[in-house]
Amino acid sequence: MDTLLDRFCRYVKMETTANEDSTTYPSSPGQLELGKVLAAELKALGVQDVFITEFGIVHGTVPGNVSGAPTIAWVSHMDTSPEASGKNVKPVIHRGYNGKDIVLPGDKSKVIRVEETPQLAKLIGKTIITSDGTTLLGADDKAGVAVIMSAADYLLAHPEIKHGPIHICFSCDEEIGKGTEHIKPEDLESVVAYTLDGEGHGEIEGETFSADMATVTVQGYNIHPGLATGKMVNAIRILSEFISRLPWMTMAPETTSGRQQFMHPYVLPGGGVDKATVKIILRSFETRDLPKQAELLRKIADSIEAEYPKCKIEINVVKQYRNMREGLEKEPRAMKLAIQAVEKVMGEYRIASIRGGTDGSRLTEMGLPTPNLSTGMHNFHSPLEFACLDEMQLAVNSLVELAQLWGREKGGSRLKIKKAGKPAPVKSKTNPAAKKKRLSAKR
Repeated sequence: MDTLLDRFCRYVKMETTANEDSTTYPSSPGQLELGKVLAAELKALGVQDVFITEFGIVHGTVPGNVSGAPTIAWVSHMDTSPEASGKNVKPVIHRGYNGKDIVLPGDKSKVIRVEETPQLAKLIGKTIITSDGTTLLGADDKAGVAVIMSAADYLLAHPEIKHGPIHICFSCDEEIGKGTEHIKPEDLESVVAYTLDGEGHGEIEGETFSADMATVTVQGYNIHPGLATGKMVNAIRILSEFISRLPWMTMAPETTSGRQQFMHPYVLPGGGVDKATVKIILRSFETRDLPKQAELLRKIADSIEAEYPKCKIEINVVKQYRNMREGLEKEPRAMKLAIQAVEKVMGEYRIASIRGGTDGSRLTEMGLPTPNLSTGMHNFHSPLEFACLDEMQLAVNSLVELAQLWGREKGGSRLKIKKAGKPAPVKSKTNPAAKKKRLSAKR
């Protein structure tokens, strides 16, 4: 566990905050630097075929030691959320947690309170890592990165453990919705993949929201306010009226839970009297609900246009990702073996649904079944974020067990990566066509 802790603390100290406004991929230089560190460490462990793509994505393979077993993949992302600073992270280790509120020493107004954090009750006596309160910790997803590195280390140090090939992938810019923008299923050479990007322990996430994003634009008419009588059409006022008619008491993230769907206006990109825009994310566990949500937006627009005939409201809906449940059904072993591994290591497991999405959502949709596994992180995207070392170690043990279970399997087509000579050099690449979009907070 000291090695796991050392890895985790080293990784979180490297600033890798994703940048929504960047025109490069990855969006921040720290992701490239962490990728170089991880690639070097993978090579030192004995991982084969290690390389970094031109987009900063790290690949490598733990060679199998049994014949005929299908290849699986482990995936984590190197970036951290832009919702809180990730610069100069100072990890604080709390050994033998005493069950009380945790006051963060760098900003004592930041307190992880027991009454607000029920999961703390199960962590008494364990080792908890926090930031000092001036930044987030970065456990999302450097806990996943450290877990994968430690599991690979263990397998390579214990050749008596029988397992098939395991492809490792560390992705970039997951926090701004671009984690799989430069990853194709065939790049992972695998029958199934697992993202290590879940909270707590013992959770296996086999479904996510399906997601679309709607951009609503009100076209008004501007004129000097002193001459505006009967002429001005104030797009800001009309857009405010549009937002007020959304069913927020029944279909908003702050008023729903569990499997309930929602529509969430989350950003006002700008505008004025002549034009105003809002972006609204549409979310449901049932994909068939999304067209109904879009139709509801159109009905609201129609009613407002009838009241304000001089305005025009445009609604543009784009697809984001789909519920991974639909793709996981094609390969039942993905969930079945994960359940067996977690239950054997932890004595329990819980099937959970993510009110958001992961890299696994897109990978599954593209044809590679990819459930999400827990890594011991909590309160992510916040200075109150923390990780439990003991839960992280259980995640390592679960991966080792999962590798053995897949090592006993046969069959299943292995997707072939297209080799293109030597790996491309590590560099940043401009990507002006990339649109701003992000998965909802863990999402």
